[in-house]
Amino acid sequence: MFHRNLRNTFGAVASAVLLGAATLAPAHAETKIPFTLDWKFEGPAAPYFVALDKGYYAAEGLGVEISEGAGSLDAIPKVATGAFPMGFTDINSLMKFLDQNPGAPVTAVMMVYDKPPFAVVGRKSLGIETPKDLEGKVLGAPPPDGAWAQFPIFAAEQGLDMAKITVEPVGFPVREPMLAEGKVAAITGFSFTSTLNAKRLGVPMEDQTVLLMADYGVALYGNAIIVNTDFAKANPEAVTGFIRATAKGWKDAVAAPAEAVEALIKRNPAADPAMETDRLQMAIDANVLTDFVKEHGMGSVEADRFAKAIEQTKSVYEFKADPDASLYFDAQYLPTDGSLMLQ
Repeated sequence: MFHRNLRNTFGAVASAVLLGAATLAPAHAETKIPFTLDWKFEGPAAPYFVALDKGYYAAEGLGVEISEGAGSLDAIPKVATGAFPMGFTDINSLMKFLDQNPGAPVTAVMMVYDKPPFAVVGRKSLGIETPKDLEGKVLGAPPPDGAWAQFPIFAAEQGLDMAKITVEPVGFPVREPMLAEGKVAAITGFSFTSTLNAKRLGVPMEDQTVLLMADYGVALYGNAIIVNTDFAKANPEAVTGFIRATAKGWKDAVAAPAEAVEALIKRNPAADPAMETDRLQMAIDANVLTDFVKEHGMGSVEADRFAKAIEQTKSVYEFKADPDASLYFDAQYLPTDGSLMLQ
């Protein structure tokens, strides 16, 4: 509620009028939503800035401020503690977090990467063309990386002998440089991030092998919008409004990727517009605009597929408690007015 310092000079009648107006203000008050991404201001972040610049969030009564993230594990505790009411992260990492922190007030409310971008990116010139080629090689993997978190499922599905793979823990800033320098033969990462970063460092696309885990037996979902559940219970319309505005931003990005990237470049002038447009287009084509999303719109998950994803996770992660899909994804905040359709 707004609080106003009423001056005696207004008189009793004026004060009463102002106080009456103040009691109505909360219905029109802007809801502040600091929003944390999973990663830096790169191409796939453009749709959120489109929604911001075109007033889609403002039209929902939201004051949104977008912050960079530091990896897929970064956003979850930020949202769980309430430092950020909403964020963007890997839903598989969220499942493990909730298992390790039972009762934490955080859940996913909008699936964005219907097909996850988890990938192994290797160099053909260093002998990487198939998953089996990773045996006997050095794999660079940042410990907080969402793709690395799912690598054991990929390895199990492909029958890889982990004892024959030398895993080198690397930091995000040196991941692609180490691949470019030949210090590692392959790295884990998001397909649209690592491939283009490696290209920028001089590794031509024809020398890159991109092993998208979803094409090698991994049935998991990818990144989703997450929310602090205490915030969601107190502000359900704000959460639905955020989802609706975000979908509009993605719809515009699907229609005109280069224009969407212009909104990103305003926040990251050092970025290469052409490269970030390519990165956004890769995310749209491989991760966001899937056949399921074309038919049903973005945001939801299929119960059977989600159950299979949980079973795959159980094969490489020992849950302390029985996994419960309802803890990880809550569809009640998804808008039902058709705004989730991207085409």
